[in-house]
Amino acid sequence: MEKSNFIDYIRVFCKSGHGGAGSKHFLRTKYNAQAGPDGGDGGRGGHIILKGNAQLWTLLHLRYYKNVIAENGEAGSGNDCTGRFGKDTYIEVPLGTVAFDEESGKQEAEILEDGQEVIWLRGGRGGLGNANFATPTNQVPEYAQPGEPGVEGWKVLELKVLADVGLVGFPNAGKSTLLSSISAAKPKIADYAFTTLTPQLGMVAYRDGKSFCVADLPGIIEGAAEGKGLGHRFLRHIERNPVLLFVIPADSQDHGAEFSVLLSELEQYNPDMLDKRMVIGISKSDMLDDELRESIAQELPSELPHVFFSSVTGQGLTALKDLLWEALNAPVDE
Repeated sequence: MEKSNFIDYIRVFCKSGHGGAGSKHFLRTKYNAQAGPDGGDGGRGGHIILKGNAQLWTLLHLRYYKNVIAENGEAGSGNDCTGRFGKDTYIEVPLGTVAFDEESGKQEAEILEDGQEVIWLRGGRGGLGNANFATPTNQVPEYAQPGEPGVEGWKVLELKVLADVGLVGFPNAGKSTLLSSISAAKPKIADYAFTTLTPQLGMVAYRDGKSFCVADLPGIIEGAAEGKGLGHRFLRHIERNPVLLFVIPADSQDHGAEFSVLLSELEQYNPDMLDKRMVIGISKSDMLDDELRESIAQELPSELPHVFFSSVTGQGLTALKDLLWEALNAPVDE
């Protein structure tokens, strides 16, 4: 099977730099053989820094970059010379990347803006030279501090796609066809389940030069929250979308039940998803007459806006864009 170029989960071993040791040195001059301690401090070890890059869309470039090791700091030297700091190591990641510690599962960093820098693993501090320990009662300290060790361990980088609207639905609901109709994106479209295996992004042009980003996500099946189908692998991408468009085909056996199953899977995965703004879109509606539309509308939750559309004929697409734009710009307290 051909490997996908969309990589959204990477496990890497990271090690920040060891701090340089402080120097234990005494100044000796031609006329003063005991001029006192002049050992310099050690240099700081290199940090490992995450940096946001808006030009990246995947973690593919890190697939074979499994060991990330920053440079150690240099030791201090005589004449109060501080050692050179270790060179920082930068890891460029796409926006929406979250960093975790593998052992504890704790979230350690999150990158949401282009150029944003977060020190992920700090380098060890350099040790103090013996010049720092000279006192009136201890004028010739015979010791200096060693540098602190860096931080090391297995870490996880996880990408959660950033988009304004996420398309949610069963396989073959018409999500990819919709995205190709309202944007310039060209997702794979075919008449079989799980045609979409990776998230696809498209920019949708709106009125007066405005636009918003829509993500076509792989289809959800019942039991996805427990790992069935593509399971957890892509449910996490929905967490980033402030508005969810539930795409339900007009030829579904029970439109209300299908919506309930989708909503239940999201709730089981993360209950906070129920706080998002939701819109229901009935796809393939060119096959419906007014009576069928009225019947389907009665199956849907009355509190949620819905729209009938056809990606093939273009029917209802303008109304759908209006609904999505309204949901995106609704006041927060609604």
